[in-house]
Amino acid sequence: MYIYNVTTNIEETAHDSWLQWMKETHIPQVLSTGKFLSAKFTKVLVEEDMGGYTYSVQYTVPDKATLDRYYEEDAPALIESIQKKFAGQLVSFKTELEIVDEYFVQRATATHFLFTYGTLQEREVQLGVFARPLNGFEDELPSYIISDQKIADLYPTLQHTGKAEDSIKGQVYTLSHQELQKADVYEGEAYERIEIQLASGKKAWAYIAKF
Repeated sequence: MYIYNVTTNIEETAHDSWLQWMKETHIPQVLSTGKFLSAKFTKVLVEEDMGGYTYSVQYTVPDKATLDRYYEEDAPALIESIQKKFAGQLVSFKTELEIVDEYFVQRATATHFLFTYGTLQEREVQLGVFARPLNGFEDELPSYIISDQKIADLYPTLQHTGKAEDSIKGQVYTLSHQELQKADVYEGEAYERIEIQLASGKKAWAYIAKF
């Protein structure tokens, strides 16, 4: 896995409007390309000789090939939009980081079960969303099937049938409240989280499309 880091120094006169634009427009646009797993937006705590404020955005990406596709397919238009809006008011540079290994501390007590049937079962996605791999167990969701309709023609969703013979096999993970909120952000506005009951009798959360 790789980290695509963009460091920017923004002039003080443009700082507030740039900060809002980054949060509400630019970073969501980068993530909407589908190339990245997550993003962290940080302020660099140094006093710059050149003045202004310095920030860093770190985007996690599963592999170098995906990052190269971002450079080719998406980056030119996104960079152009930055230059048009803040021409002469910022200086940016990029850094590519390859993750060699990862280490984790014990998390706070997890209290939520999450039933998954899609990308949240992938280790790379788990690392990007939760900063740790998840240990789960198999269970079934009765009276549901995977819908023929897909989000953006790509991503699966559930369909309730009410039929006892229908069921979906999936992985159930135990998450803390904070991790469940991260899952909400990952799934985005196209999905909503609902409470369901599994074949084992456990109650869990699952994501379903807002069709």
